[in-house]
Amino acid sequence: MKKPTLFIVFLTVFIDVVGFSIIFPLFPAMLDYYLEKDGVDSLIGSLVAWLEKFAGDDENAVVTLFGGILGSLYGVLQFVFAPIWGAYSDKHGRRPTLVFTLSGIVFANFIWMFAGSFALLIFGRMLAGIMAGNISTASAVAADITSDKNRASGMIIIGVALGLGFILGPAIGGFAHKWQMIDPENAVGGFNLHPFSGPAAIALIISALNWVLVVFKLSESLPPEKRGKDTTKRGFNPFAQLKRIDLPGVARTNLIYFAYWTAFSSVEFTVTFYAMEKHGFVPIDIAWMFVFIGVTLILFQGGVARQFIKRMGERRTALTGVFFTLPGFIIIGNADGTSVLYGGLFLMAAGSGMAMPSLNSLVSRYTPADRQGLSLGVFRSLGSLSRAIGPIIGGVLYWKFGSTVPYWVGAGFLVVPFFMAIGLPPVPENGEPEAAGSEQ
Repeated sequence: MKKPTLFIVFLTVFIDVVGFSIIFPLFPAMLDYYLEKDGVDSLIGSLVAWLEKFAGDDENAVVTLFGGILGSLYGVLQFVFAPIWGAYSDKHGRRPTLVFTLSGIVFANFIWMFAGSFALLIFGRMLAGIMAGNISTASAVAADITSDKNRASGMIIIGVALGLGFILGPAIGGFAHKWQMIDPENAVGGFNLHPFSGPAAIALIISALNWVLVVFKLSESLPPEKRGKDTTKRGFNPFAQLKRIDLPGVARTNLIYFAYWTAFSSVEFTVTFYAMEKHGFVPIDIAWMFVFIGVTLILFQGGVARQFIKRMGERRTALTGVFFTLPGFIIIGNADGTSVLYGGLFLMAAGSGMAMPSLNSLVSRYTPADRQGLSLGVFRSLGSLSRAIGPIIGGVLYWKFGSTVPYWVGAGFLVVPFFMAIGLPPVPENGEPEAAGSEQ
């Protein structure tokens, strides 16, 4: 039962993150298309006019900020709703929560496929962001079916899905954009096919497959007798929810995750623009670049991280991951050739492949069984918040101070999660945190 369940968990998390990142390589074309179709007096026209007040005549800056806003909209909603869906699943069960939220994601992708107007695109993105908060419920399923001893292995599945979705999403968008379901010359506004319906159709097919698997193959992982009884003070503020799980190690791990993923997402967002501007990459080069990062993530999350955690424990593996990521950022931002750029991307992906599953496993092991959904919901919501603010930070730094600045700032910011990770409390085999000073 565990193998098919973990596959469904993997697919759910992967789709959630693909939904966030699949439109990254489409931003410039989307801006031009919807502005032409909807006109300057439309929603997108008003948005572009507002952005031009900040960016002036710099077209690249307008595109960067436009992309940052679209990406942040999805991330903010996922941030708000991840603890909501997680806590709901603690009370009502994982399976019904996933069935409902995945239904919403399928519908959101259907809307995107026929989003001939910018308003429909925004509506679809908002609905997808709300429902993609189910990433917390999927994480809780993995925690339910793994023991404390094997928790890292279950969380590695989550980490691989998270990393691959975040990295391969842009690759899927880049490749699928070549699949034109309608001649752009014949595209019209309203509820109709458009030049970006190809990527949307891919997202729709994958999410529909995921829904079918959950409905027909997923067994409930949280029996009624283990469901949380505390239903008070449920709300839409993830920081308030974090106070409800005042457990040793949880808050610190959440803040480490937030700081690390903010730096990572700011760099990941700008690397597309950086590679095009500094190295002359075209969309197909961008797609292959993300494929390379994705393969590296698979190798490190699925293999290297697993062995490191067995030998060193989650805390030291997380430290190692942050340590690898820092020089990766610096090398990317100062690369004078494609081979050097790929070397920096390798270190960045390798570091993420070690840090993310380690932090994922830690927050789960610090949390008792009846609060896994809530705890992992807060954890995932902070990741979503970082993916919301990271692109905006990276975009502003890139536009205002130069193409290398986001990478130096990101590298400097990684010092914060590195030293925070040093102070994490140890976790014994039974999952209850020990007093600081002992080691796994």
